[in-house]
Amino acid sequence: MNHLYQEKLTTAAEAVSHIPPTGTISMGMRVATPPALLKALEMRARNGELQHLKVYYMRCGDVAMSTIFQEDLMNIFRPYSSMLTKAEVHLAEKGFSIGRKYIHYVPIAFSRYASTIRDRTELDAFLVTVAPMDRHGYFNLGTNGDYAIELARYAKRLIVEVNENMPRTAGATLLHISEVDAIVENTVPILEEPSRKATPLDYQIGAHVVSLIPDGATIQMGIGGVPNAVCEQLLNHRDLGVHTEVFTSGMRTLIEKGVVTNRKKTLHPHVNVFTFAIGDRSVYDFIHENPSMVCLPASYTNEPKIIGQNENMISVNAFVEIDFNGQVNAEFIGHQFSGVGGQLDFVRGAYYSKGGKTILASSSTAQGGTVSRIVPRLKSMITDTRLDVDYVVTEYGSCRLAGLSTTERTKALIQIAHPQFRDALLQQAKEQHFVDGRI
Repeated sequence: MNHLYQEKLTTAAEAVSHIPPTGTISMGMRVATPPALLKALEMRARNGELQHLKVYYMRCGDVAMSTIFQEDLMNIFRPYSSMLTKAEVHLAEKGFSIGRKYIHYVPIAFSRYASTIRDRTELDAFLVTVAPMDRHGYFNLGTNGDYAIELARYAKRLIVEVNENMPRTAGATLLHISEVDAIVENTVPILEEPSRKATPLDYQIGAHVVSLIPDGATIQMGIGGVPNAVCEQLLNHRDLGVHTEVFTSGMRTLIEKGVVTNRKKTLHPHVNVFTFAIGDRSVYDFIHENPSMVCLPASYTNEPKIIGQNENMISVNAFVEIDFNGQVNAEFIGHQFSGVGGQLDFVRGAYYSKGGKTILASSSTAQGGTVSRIVPRLKSMITDTRLDVDYVVTEYGSCRLAGLSTTERTKALIQIAHPQFRDALLQQAKEQHFVDGRI
């Protein structure tokens, strides 16, 4: 194994030299985005060795933004993103200001990402950060199974950047050296995203969410203040399970405190299932060589019919706005600011679950309290259809939309809207014939 390793070990510049001047590549997301390889690609572009390179990915972070996705290189690198960061949004806005399209947004549900890319593209290379090879010849994808598990094996060329700080996880995260075309070593600090501290408003919303979660439930949480508040307020629950897209510090605490036991899970009992992890070093240390942390591809963790095999599956996600019909926008605020991700996957997955609940929870207002998140009709993207949305929560309570008429939905949503907007919402509901004008 060591002999084969040495044969494939090379410099970052040499590793990316075999990527064609015009072609298509993909790369690991978040923690798995490889800095040395992207820096080498940047240098190839600046040296005039690249002409037109499409890059398919989700949430690359500062690593790509400071290398291949710099504004003066946008004539060479073409970002095809399905989940944007704030930095990418800023770059897109710079392009709009001069009539250029810098970021090409590709709407794909997380569960279908790998299969869609395989079906629609030919990848010349996949670039990803991995944990060091073990004595059996296996590298480990660590924090990021997501689409990397599948696209690493689909691309014509697999280039790995070995970082000793990448944790090793159980599940489907192994890549054998025989599958790898080039190896680059680069041990640097990996991306950390410290958990956002929950606010008093987050705790108010979280309390309503927690009241909907029974003991023995299997949970999925998103990222942010409300999910963190929910996790903190679940400490008195018993025998919870984890089947989630993202693993965060809030879930780690629930496991350490014995709240999560996975004992009552009906699918993969006794282990925690996730597809990527993000947090601070304590999260990475927790998942490192932890056999209970099972990292599987997003095509599995996020497949609704797989999710639904967990009884009492509780999905908790956020929304930007919801209209009287029950349609939800969770990704658009005048421009694409995020992505579809796995929200609809879990909304639908919970529907298939015996005893399952899908919960969409956010504050009742946005922009410093000047805008209601509950509106008569969406004027932007629809992330979750009115046929899929069930429980909706704000700081003013919860309501269940499934089975309600549009009139009943309207009244229920107005009841959990911010009081300062309720009269106006009711008037709009009458004018747009959602409710009887006599009430």
